[in-house]
Amino acid sequence: MSENILEMRNIVKQFPATRALDDVNFQVKRGSIHALVGENGAGKSTLMKVLSGQWPYGTYEGDVVYEGEICKFKEIKDSEKKGIVIIHQELALVPYMSIAENMFLGNEIGNKFAIDWDKTHEEAAKYLKIVGLKDPTDTLIKDIGVGKQQLVEIAKALSKHAKLLILDEPTSSLNESDSQALLDLLLELKKQGLTSIIISHKLNEVSYVADDITVIRDGHTIETLVKGKDDISEDRIIKGMVGREISDRFPKRHDVKIGDVALEVDNWNVYHPIYAGKKVVDNVSFKVRKGEVVGVSGLMGAGRTELAMSIFGKSYGVDISGTCKINGKEVHLNSPKDAIEAGLAYVTEDRKVMGLILSNKISTNTTLANLGGISNKGVIDFDKEISVAEEYRQKLKTKCGNIEENVSSLSGGNQQKVLLSKWMFTDPDVLILDEPTRGIDVGAKYEIYCIINQLVAEGKSVIMISSELPEILGMSDRIYVLNEGKMVGEFDREDATQEKIMSCILSVKA
Repeated sequence: MSENILEMRNIVKQFPATRALDDVNFQVKRGSIHALVGENGAGKSTLMKVLSGQWPYGTYEGDVVYEGEICKFKEIKDSEKKGIVIIHQELALVPYMSIAENMFLGNEIGNKFAIDWDKTHEEAAKYLKIVGLKDPTDTLIKDIGVGKQQLVEIAKALSKHAKLLILDEPTSSLNESDSQALLDLLLELKKQGLTSIIISHKLNEVSYVADDITVIRDGHTIETLVKGKDDISEDRIIKGMVGREISDRFPKRHDVKIGDVALEVDNWNVYHPIYAGKKVVDNVSFKVRKGEVVGVSGLMGAGRTELAMSIFGKSYGVDISGTCKINGKEVHLNSPKDAIEAGLAYVTEDRKVMGLILSNKISTNTTLANLGGISNKGVIDFDKEISVAEEYRQKLKTKCGNIEENVSSLSGGNQQKVLLSKWMFTDPDVLILDEPTRGIDVGAKYEIYCIINQLVAEGKSVIMISSELPEILGMSDRIYVLNEGKMVGEFDREDATQEKIMSCILSVKA
């Protein structure tokens, strides 16, 4: 039996405007965890789509050799029959169906006349036990957190008798404890003989969990690093990914000039829109000054997004109370339109669902939040729209063929730049960035950080919500800590450490 469970030989994938994969070679050892890393648009997901049959045989050149056999998958079901199962970054679960129903959706247990529900729940419980999820199998997906949903996806994959599990950014939406639990589960499943391929931008997690790390850059396989033999430090992996060393991942700001208070929020309270009486933001007060980056840290569910959206024109929550001042003047922002007109912008954490219209052009998305800026008496000036979109494409260095491309064709990092362009075009005084670098690579992150620094250098104010503590510490002038809807800590840049922030959260929880 071959040491490798998988070999992808000389893979070439051509699209009309670009060659996404160019003579890629990739081998995965049986019973290992193999990480696939690279910048956004490097070709990682395209390679996995070739492997899983999403790009069917005949649409690419080269061979996929799985368990010693050349495979010619026409669709995903073909690869699943062989035990190759892929879990995408955007989880494919139905919120209003139960855990058991989701696990066997499309693969129902029973006969052509009826589903055997007893057997379905029995089998679901068996696989949930393997992944360590104790929730009842009849629990609706909408009633469990993202971390548990990820476990349901893995249990679903195991129920398909997976031999090779592919996970695309499995921890991008998880907090640190859930991420660690997931990585430990993969290590446990490896002991049981499961082979995994993990795509991730979180290089500390890659170094922790992976036996081998293959770097892809611009559609080419650059190198494979082996744990115990090669240097697999974050800096070394980054060098392979971007082709150079990045000495400082957080660009320094020089001649920082902090001005007057731009946004001040006092005694802010927000209640859950569905569960009556549940307070999600509890008497929160904070302020941000001109030229300042203020970080907001906290565990998942701490109320960070709820706070941001409720301030942005009551986009979230009910029975909202408290005072909000912009540039010293109290404002009543009852809609996003009010917020935009008052000089406030909110860059959502969910760019694909709430931030951008993926099926529309880059130019359309860029101007969507400020149509008045490209209109004359209510009529859109399309030449001006193109001019504005091109200006921001150059300013933010967005990589695309042209601004008439649909946003869906862009990599995650470049989609994020279009989303930033959309809100920068509103010319806000205060910009709230909710997880601005989620799911994007280290090179694209650096470019986003440079944009943030440029904004505050121009006298703008930035509030940055992030689950990544190194990012919060590296970019913020001041840091607020939220926990269970309450503001539980505030630190100046010089005093803040990961230990102090976590201690602040845990001491309150205790």
